Formats: sequence, C-alpha cells, structure tokens
Amino acid sequence: MKAMSIFTVSFSLLIMSSASMANQVSETLTGPYLGQKKPGNVPQVFAPGAVSTKHRDYNAFFSPDMTEFYFTRRDNDTGNWTLISYVQQNNQWHEQVVGPRVGRPFLAPDGQTMHLGKYYMARTACGWGSLQVLGPMFARNDWGIMRLTSSRKGTYILDDYKSGDVIRVSEVVNGKRQPPVALGPEVNTGKYNAHPFIAPDDSYIIWDGQREEGYGDSDLYISFRQKDGSWGEAINLGAPVNTAGREASASVTPDGKYLFFNRDAESAEGDIYWVDAQVIERLRPVQD
Repeated sequence: MKAMSIFTVSFSLLIMSSASMANQVSETLTGPYLGQKKPGNVPQVFAPGAVSTKHRDYNAFFSPDMTEFYFTRRDNDTGNWTLISYVQQNNQWHEQVVGPRVGRPFLAPDGQTMHLGKYYMARTACGWGSLQVLGPMFARNDWGIMRLTSSRKGTYILDDYKSGDVIRVSEVVNGKRQPPVALGPEVNTGKYNAHPFIAPDDSYIIWDGQREEGYGDSDLYISFRQKDGSWGEAINLGAPVNTAGREASASVTPDGKYLFFNRDAESAEGDIYWVDAQVIERLRPVQD
C-alpha cells in the first residue's frame, strides 16, 4: 500500500509539473488523424517528427471518438518513459504529458477507463483519476501483466511475462467477471506471446510473438473468433506488415480503418507505423 501511495503521488506531481504543456498547439497538426496523409497497404511511419521521433515511441491508440491520441515515449537521454496525448480542439491537436508510463496503456471502448496492465484509471471531470488496482484476480504477484485491452462486452485479453509469456482471456458471464484463463495452443505457441489487442466486437485478437516460421525478431499475429466462441489458428499478418525487425503492440483505430503498431529496425530506435486495416479483412475467414 505504501508503494502505491508513493507512486500515486509521483504520478500526480508529474501531471502538475506538465500542466504548462497542456496548451501547446502544433500549427501543423490539424484535421483527422493528426493531419497525416492516410496510408495504403504499405505501412508508413505515423506523424514523423511529432509522434515518431528520435526517441522510443510506442503503443499508440485513439479514444473512441477519435479526438484523443495517446502513445508512450522513452526519452533516450534520460531513459524515462511517459504517457503522452494529443487532444483535438477546434480542429487543432494539443500535446500534453499525461504522466509516467504504467504498463502498456489502452483505453476501454467506452472511453472512460484507461487500462494500465493490472491497474486502471477512471476519467473524471478534471482528466484522469488516481491509479487503482483492477482486482485481486489480476493483482497476483506471480503474474506480470504488461498489456490488458477490453472489448465492448467487457472481455479482457491480457499477457503475462512472469508465467511463460502467455496470453489469457477473462470474460463476463451473466454479469460476473470470470477468472482469466490461458488461451490454447492456437495462440500460446512459440518463444513468447505478448501485448494483445481485442477487437471492440470480440471478433479477433492481435498480438506479437516469436515463432520459428516468423519473419524476424517478433511478428504480429491474428486469431479470429469462431462460431462456437473458440479462437482460430494464429495467422501471421505477413509482409509488408511483418519484417526482419521487431513488430509489436498492435491496435486498430476505433473507426476500424487503420492498424497501428510498433516497429524496431536498424535505422530506428522504435517508431509507430500505421496501415490500412484491409490487411486484416483480407485474412478474415468466410464463415457459413
């Protein structure tokens, strides 16, 4: 409890110290998607110089109404990680530091809950509330949750780096949260599996993993929900999404149009890429 109190204070202090940044406006970042030229079927670096910089920029996602954009950054000079946002007001995007990075943040589909691994924050009239533990079934000391994402039905998909790098699912049945259970070998195969994203409609999950048949360091994989509720065999998203470098931390924009992910390559410390979400739809199996 003491550690949590110290962390909460430091989180609050960072928000206060960065308040002066809240009104920063980039004149060039206007319009949808931070004013960026929309990509086609070949992934492109997102917002170079503003979002994707010389630092390690990771884990991008939009709010459900597409007026907030979040990502995490590790400053290469200090080594510190922060959660950064751009908020759209009057068609212009305002940058601010939300606080230190906790886990791999992600917004729930209702836009009111920020998941941060085994923690979460609730939206308030003044911004984001204090850090809270998600619940005892997620706060186990022998689990290491980096990323937890949720669907509109409340299904949680989460990883666990302390227990063999597996992905677990926790569903809501008859209004009651079910304990997380590890997914089958369709998903949990290979050297590791991590940083999962679940579609808002529960129809698929995307994660990164390393397998012998992959393209390189780690690749992005997708599994579609079957009619019986089970998860289908993992499908490699293939080139040009996956490369010999490291692809990780994928998400799809709430409007369903674009896939965001991270790529580490020899020429970059870690950049955010985006590509037309048709790369997903082309893999979706036709069900009778």
